[in-house]
Amino acid sequence: MPNTLNPLELIARRWQPSARFVQRAALATVVMAVIIVITGGAVRLSQSGLGCSTWPRCTPDSLTPTAAMGINGLIEFGNRMLTYVLCAVVGLFIIAARARAPRRRSLTRLGWAQFWIVMGNAVVGGITVLTGLNPYIVSAHFLLTTGLLTVAVVTWRRACEGDEEPRDVVVRPVRQLSWVLLAATAVLTLVGTVVTGTGPHAGDAKKVHRIPLDWQEITQLHVDFVYVVVGLTVALWFVLRAVKAPAAPRRAVLELFGCLLLQGVIGYTQYFLGLPEIVVGLHMFGSALVWIAVLRIVLALRERGPLPVVPAPAGDEEAPAAQPAAATAAAGR
Repeated sequence: MPNTLNPLELIARRWQPSARFVQRAALATVVMAVIIVITGGAVRLSQSGLGCSTWPRCTPDSLTPTAAMGINGLIEFGNRMLTYVLCAVVGLFIIAARARAPRRRSLTRLGWAQFWIVMGNAVVGGITVLTGLNPYIVSAHFLLTTGLLTVAVVTWRRACEGDEEPRDVVVRPVRQLSWVLLAATAVLTLVGTVVTGTGPHAGDAKKVHRIPLDWQEITQLHVDFVYVVVGLTVALWFVLRAVKAPAAPRRAVLELFGCLLLQGVIGYTQYFLGLPEIVVGLHMFGSALVWIAVLRIVLALRERGPLPVVPAPAGDEEAPAAQPAAATAAAGR
């Protein structure tokens, strides 16, 4: 009996996407992860967190929102529907990565990792509704989205480079400083979710449970970590200049510094204006940009060589899958 090919193998035999297409599909997963952060914030800030009263249905008797539920039901249900769009984008990347020759299992594994994070976060989102917007579950929901964004950025980078063993482009202590910066930013993000859980924007018009901590004290702790991250960013930039690091990581550090400055302006604006919803939403968007910028620094401090070459037809010389310079530009290096 002949072996039965799985659908991905069948597609791979009939379609050969370009390296640029795979890279753009990977970038699309990053964009969709950021959009999910923004729309999730919109649900909370518009008091639509319980726009659909249950999960996985919108109401006990309806899969979709009813007219009586108003705009909040539409916002909550729309955010749920974006999960399917996100799955479609991740699925497109998985198919493109699988069809691209030579096959790179590292890329397809990263694509499937994104898919399962999305599935897990959908369940956590449902638990968030079923628990009446428990602030701890809401925080976990956001952190899982940040995890998705992390894998998406790594996937994008890997789609633009080869599969050789990673090599440091700077001495190891400098790489270690970048990891300290990454860890500090992770703590900053975690504390930010606690600020959200203690603050006034609970995600629903009625009074719901909040984390029993002093909001102003947690906010001050959040600001303290901002200063730590800014200080580490400045220190890393000077260190990179001192060791004559390549231009790409130094540029990535400047991009992070710009994001931090913008985020600081937004943060102080929302604090002094009494947390207006639109400014809080911009702050959430800024947090996603800061996290992407930090990841790009860490990833820019090592390299894996050029993209693998595409096998050429018999009698022809092998052609490169993509010029290393193009791959480097696409990855933001």
